[in-house]
Amino acid sequence: MKRLLAVLVLSLAWLSTAWGQPAESFDSFVASFRAKALAAGVSAQTYAAAMDGLSPDPRTPGLVTSQPEFATPIWDYIDGRVTGERVARGRSAVERNAALFGAVGQQYGVDPYLLGAIWGMETDYGTVLGNNSLIRPVVRSLATLVHQRRSRLLEDEGDLIAALLLVQRGPLDAQRLVGSWAGAIGHLQVNPSNVVKFGTDGDGDGRVDLHNSLTDALATSAVYLRGLGYQPGVDWGFEVEVPQGFDYLLASRTQMRPIAFFAERGITRAGGRAFANPSLPVFLYVPAGQNGPKFLLTQNYLVLKGYNFSDSYALAVAHLTDRLKGGGAFAAAWPRDTVFPNLQQREAVQAALKALGLYDGAVDGRLGPITQEAYARFQASRGEVADGFITRAAYQALVSAER
Repeated sequence: MKRLLAVLVLSLAWLSTAWGQPAESFDSFVASFRAKALAAGVSAQTYAAAMDGLSPDPRTPGLVTSQPEFATPIWDYIDGRVTGERVARGRSAVERNAALFGAVGQQYGVDPYLLGAIWGMETDYGTVLGNNSLIRPVVRSLATLVHQRRSRLLEDEGDLIAALLLVQRGPLDAQRLVGSWAGAIGHLQVNPSNVVKFGTDGDGDGRVDLHNSLTDALATSAVYLRGLGYQPGVDWGFEVEVPQGFDYLLASRTQMRPIAFFAERGITRAGGRAFANPSLPVFLYVPAGQNGPKFLLTQNYLVLKGYNFSDSYALAVAHLTDRLKGGGAFAAAWPRDTVFPNLQQREAVQAALKALGLYDGAVDGRLGPITQEAYARFQASRGEVADGFITRAAYQALVSAER
């Protein structure tokens, strides 16, 4: 128990340092960051025009720790985003732009309905882009983030520099280059670093404008997804049924196996449908344990996690893609009566797994695949079904084991 408490104390101390009051004033940060930006190719004139006299956005710090992808049960997250209304509006929006989606899909090899689903998830098919409470100048937002989290995330610095480079490139200045509080830009919300890397002039007007041009936004996200490893013609995955007695330790995304491997062990596709390609590499994903929906997922699902690292987000986009195509709800029911550990208890779960030598990740309360696989090994050591599903009971079992 002493080891567990020691890890928790260190975790809380780290959080206090990472999210506490910045060590320098915002004006001092703007002055000191100038050299780094100029070294990365931002001109002195661009930096001065965009950053001198800038003030922090007071709304941004409170949003940093409130991302629902990591704090909401996966079924609540999906229910709130893949609604009947959103599906209906999405089908209408894609149909209105059918020629555009078809052309982008054909040119870049990305499922147009997947692009439509990302569009719906990110900006509700563009409807939020005119909402000034949600969409704001990204240079100011990112400067606020970098100032607040100076010692934690280098990608924030990279995105701020990328935003300044986009301002320098034009056509949008620092006031008109707008996006989310975290700096993501346009209809499909691409962060500035990836706009610099993958930005595509889809409509041929000589500029890349993801906010005002849906064509540019779709083309850029298609190129971005291909850059992440998207494979044309491959589905994101399939809902499946898993037999009693299955070894859930095989549910690991660290090793892709052909569908045939799982079929030989009794896994079938939900609804009695056949697998079209038994040799397709997949992994088994069990987001809600043995009593919830289960999936065989392809490389293209992992590409969605490259777009947004959350499994809740990736599965929601995947499901919305199918719904836009006319598909229905998941076949299996979610275990909605599950009682989950709170943040302190989730950190205790990770700390206990670390103390037991089963986990080597961060103690941050984010129970992702690494934590879940560590807990599955703990379950297996006790002769339990090793589905890796971490509940309040899992917390209690781990704390007891650590005493």
